[in-house]
Amino acid sequence: MKPLVEFHYRMPGRASGFRPGSHPGTSFGVGQEFALHARLFDHPDPRRLDLRASQRAVPPQWLVRLNLQRVAVPVYIAVDVSASMLFGATRPKLHLAADFVEALGYSAFRAGDQLGMLAFDADERDDLFVPARQGRGVGDEMSATLRRLSGTAGKSGGIEGLERALSRLAGRRSLVFLVSDFHWPLGRLAAVLDTLVSARVVPMVVWDRSEIEPPGVGSMLVVSDVESGKGRTLWLRRRLVQQWRDNVASRRRELAELFGKCGISPFYVEGTFDAESVSRYFLETVA
Repeated sequence: MKPLVEFHYRMPGRASGFRPGSHPGTSFGVGQEFALHARLFDHPDPRRLDLRASQRAVPPQWLVRLNLQRVAVPVYIAVDVSASMLFGATRPKLHLAADFVEALGYSAFRAGDQLGMLAFDADERDDLFVPARQGRGVGDEMSATLRRLSGTAGKSGGIEGLERALSRLAGRRSLVFLVSDFHWPLGRLAAVLDTLVSARVVPMVVWDRSEIEPPGVGSMLVVSDVESGKGRTLWLRRRLVQQWRDNVASRRRELAELFGKCGISPFYVEGTFDAESVSRYFLETVA
């Protein structure tokens, strides 16, 4: 039996809502965190009566304790299912995304949160849309759907598909994981992220190791573009290997700068998915 993988995530600040969950909330209800005293007349619940506070009240009046309850938040994953995500030297990158979705499903179930999925390539993939819902097997169903896609030819990726997919979440208070290799022009990405001003966005950059670590100098490499189908043969001279590494470093800087301007820190998945690293990411980035 495959072991269950779980990580822990948090929202910055307090979340609004009334559905019980595990995140600090802003609403009064059943909770352990004391907020303030209020008049029994305004909140007629004798079970919360505080006799000591009532005796000290000026003028004398019956006071009850109001606590802040912990709430659930909607969690969404927006997955890039374009042709470039089908690439991988040992496993398609889409399988790494599926590993993450499976772990996210179990983690959201344990936290009491609802999980939904959006997908995109050059356009929004309505056929892969899953509305947010809660259940033990929600993440398993989503990951199985993504793994089935790895055997089919995909379209090219693009900002247009992401923009249409994320329009469903505009203005909503939620946690959004954006999973992609980001191998498409990023010029309009900041504007798209601005539509999620009420959400906490976590970019998951999925790269295969063969993309970021070139073979040794002197190797002959036959490559093909998974989106256009064009192929070519490369003789890896020292200058070409160095250019490969420089391009990878440049892309990292570009992503860090773009997300940094939006107050976001990207998380990289390179070759394997590590749930503990995701937990550490939230501990380091969420105050």
